[in-house]
Amino acid sequence: MNILEGLNGPQREAVTTTEGPLLIIAGAGSGKTRVLTNRIAYLIREKNVSPYNILAITFTNKAANEMKDRVERQLDMPARNMWISTFHAACVRILRDGADRIGYKSSFIIYDTSDSIALIKSCLKDLNLDPKYYDPKAMLRAISRAKDKLIFPNRFEKEMSSDFRGRKTAAIYKEYQKRLRDLSAMDFDDLIMKAVDLFKNNEDFLAQYQKKFKYIMVDEYQDTNHAQYELIKILSKRHGNICVVGDDDQSIYGFRGADIRNILDFEKDLPNAKIIKLEQNYRSTQNILDAANNLIVHNKGRKGKKLWTNIKDGADIALFEADDDRMEARYVVSEIVSLVDKGFSLSDMAILYRTNAQSRVMEEELAQDQISYRVVGGLRFYERKEIKDILSYLRLIQDPSDEISFLRIVNEPTRGIGDKTIDEITRFARTKGISLYEASKDADAASLSKRQIKNVTSFTEIMDQLIGFKDDMSISSLIEQVLDKTGYSDALKNAGTPEAEARMDNLGELVNAAKEFEKDNPDLALEDFLTNIALVSDIDSLEQGQGIVMMTVHSAKGLEFPVVFLVGMEDGLFPISKALDDPAGMEEERRLCYVGITRAKSILYVTYARARNTYGRVVVNVPSRFIKEIGIAPQHKVYDKSDLRAKREETKPKPKGDYRVGMKVLHRMWGSGMIVQVKDMGNDRELSIVFNSVGLKKLSANIAPLKIEEGENG
Repeated sequence: MNILEGLNGPQREAVTTTEGPLLIIAGAGSGKTRVLTNRIAYLIREKNVSPYNILAITFTNKAANEMKDRVERQLDMPARNMWISTFHAACVRILRDGADRIGYKSSFIIYDTSDSIALIKSCLKDLNLDPKYYDPKAMLRAISRAKDKLIFPNRFEKEMSSDFRGRKTAAIYKEYQKRLRDLSAMDFDDLIMKAVDLFKNNEDFLAQYQKKFKYIMVDEYQDTNHAQYELIKILSKRHGNICVVGDDDQSIYGFRGADIRNILDFEKDLPNAKIIKLEQNYRSTQNILDAANNLIVHNKGRKGKKLWTNIKDGADIALFEADDDRMEARYVVSEIVSLVDKGFSLSDMAILYRTNAQSRVMEEELAQDQISYRVVGGLRFYERKEIKDILSYLRLIQDPSDEISFLRIVNEPTRGIGDKTIDEITRFARTKGISLYEASKDADAASLSKRQIKNVTSFTEIMDQLIGFKDDMSISSLIEQVLDKTGYSDALKNAGTPEAEARMDNLGELVNAAKEFEKDNPDLALEDFLTNIALVSDIDSLEQGQGIVMMTVHSAKGLEFPVVFLVGMEDGLFPISKALDDPAGMEEERRLCYVGITRAKSILYVTYARARNTYGRVVVNVPSRFIKEIGIAPQHKVYDKSDLRAKREETKPKPKGDYRVGMKVLHRMWGSGMIVQVKDMGNDRELSIVFNSVGLKKLSANIAPLKIEEGENG
């Protein structure tokens, strides 16, 4: 097999340029994986380089395994002697070899994120620090950022000496590292930091690996942080044969510590470096590439390239302006239906958004039309922890005897009610034949300590107050009171992590959902709202593992789809609000949009809403500045509300008559069943159905994939 066969000119040059430093700027869809694997094969077969002398680094196990498989197929030989792995896997091998030099056993254990958080919690306890103010996840994130920059505890302590919170964080970092060493454990960030430290302080040990790795290749170089940069720099110093592959226009992980300067300054660090640009795209139509090129040229911090393709221009990019986010979602659904009619499958399509909170309205509209979907890189909206937590509060307010809800939220957020306290309450409740909530209200009689009684009483007092609110305020206002009175909002704000911010956004969407329900169903109460959500979120009515894909643009990196819907294109949402006054942040947002555009192969939709519900309030939006930069204007068929409503009625599955008690129906998954109750739910109906296979199920008439059995008269 000819290794160079089928490669274009720049690809061939990248494969055959084996000596000295090389930067390959690989545009989206330009075949970079093929170039990397062919380059390894070329070194071994044509240059007679021993597999033992090659190090290839990538970021994910999936990418590493794919590279190994391709190399093995190219050479028709196993890749056992080659180091083709992730940064972390390579560093584990190095550290196992030299662990004794840094005071570790070679059998050290590796802590994952949950292990690290548990250890930080223990450190906080020993340091007498309140986890409410020093959130373990936030502390771990601060420590991780320090390690990414190769900042050890002593240096961190000096740098933070003038700031009170900084001094406390430094103390936590110091104690955390001490405990890790005592346990002979390392976290993921340690693996890189300690490998660099091992090399810098052990010249003989470093020399062994510098001699061994004559040729080093690094994939996704734009995503490297400072520690990874230093590791590669020190390992490649002897032979200088370092090849890095990446795309500065796809550097979107600055929030994780990725430093775009690593790729932008490559030739400054290595003046004799050669740069090869892969600009031919094999994925998308020229219209899509033109949009991407038009956008990214507005960034100043980039190498500069222009994607092109031999694929025809293709369909114009469709731009849709909606009155609000609900109309935006309805438009997307109407287009999905039209595309399916034209022969596209649901798995050909992806809906991409900036934040996970945007998925809620889309999910509801897809469910309304019985369109299967998958949320990738995140949970369905009503399955997210924070949503389930607040819904559990609402269920307990509605029914204080709900033990499942009680157990979920009695110590959420943390209020000092641990397993031992709950065990005592449960024991007391079972003895008296009362609910857990009733038992909690009689904490004095439940054999609890004074501290336990204080914590439990604090909880029941909050709940009593919220229960008292139930009949006197709207559902949305009640949710806001739950967030405030329970300390749930404060706990997320104090965490100060991107995850916590995303959770706050999701809770804002829950308030939006309540306001919409109130508007559509003014006569219905909390019980009906909870029932409606239970029906909407019934994932049993949707097929798993298939359907249209929904995900954030971050999650979509590296993927491709024939059809992409890029939604929520408004200033403040995409680009995100915190980037509006930050030039570096704005450039990263633009790169993120570039990634979103280049996921599309044939058809790209861009949508935005003039008004969007945010935390229960209608916010008027300005179209994203990126739309103007892309150079598109509304040119697709634009519907008004009545048009969309009519289109929905045309495409909506029609039942074969009205559902009524005693009617026999067929469910797509559960087979035959009989309706035993029909309850009006405003614009929907709740159907209680006894199925032969699974027993009683409560389903939404609008969502459930039901057919009326033959023989039933409508």
